[in-house]
Amino acid sequence: MESKGKKFIVNKNKTILDSFKNALNGIKSAYATEYHMVIHCYFAVAVIVCAALFQISYVEWLICFCLIGAVIALELVNTAIESVVNMITTEYNFHAKVAKDTASGAVLVMSIISAVVGLIIFVPKFFELF
Repeated sequence: MESKGKKFIVNKNKTILDSFKNALNGIKSAYATEYHMVIHCYFAVAVIVCAALFQISYVEWLICFCLIGAVIALELVNTAIESVVNMITTEYNFHAKVAKDTASGAVLVMSIISAVVGLIIFVPKFFELF
């Protein structure tokens, strides 16, 4: 099916290593250009340091890593959506706003859930110190 005059570049000779390089470039680009990605990464490091200091259980480690991964992955998706919308239009468009706001809302929801779960895991361990 032809896409109305637009040509898409498909590199059929791409290796799996090239795919990983492209994915890593996307992560680096998001880290370099998105302030919120940097904040999420700082919080991820803080959670890992606290987890090590408080010697959380294996299951708690799994929960923390899953939540860290979910927040960062959603931030990457949000960045992708914002980039595509910005590429398509620079003028105000209600649907573009909905797409961008909804994507960032998804990150916000996951971040709040992660913070609540983090508090449930770490606050009791903090009070055990006293």
